[in-house]
Amino acid sequence: MKTSEILVVLFNLKKEASASDYETYAKDIDSPTIKKLGSNKSFTILKGMQLFGSGAPSPYQYIEIMEVTNFEELATDMKQTHIQEMLNKFMAFAEDPLLIVTQKLV
Repeated sequence: MKTSEILVVLFNLKKEASASDYETYAKDIDSPTIKKLGSNKSFTILKGMQLFGSGAPSPYQYIEIMEVTNFEELATDMKQTHIQEMLNKFMAFAEDPLLIVTQKLV
């Protein structure tokens, strides 16, 4: 049985970026566009709130979780012009995002 391949993106907004503007972009552009990709199986955007148990702020304001058919197909999808334009908009909001390639263990 093939295991799930998942891309996890952790990021904070740039100081000059508005949370309201990012969240509108995420709901209206990012999420619907990613969900239409052939390589996408599921896509979720989470807002980091706090560390469980301590109440300390989350080290990341936002987390994106994308389950993909495979990373090769995702790489092909990412070359599309409209996806590149969307990613440029994303990078106007995100400060040094971490993109972590993962695989479901259990």
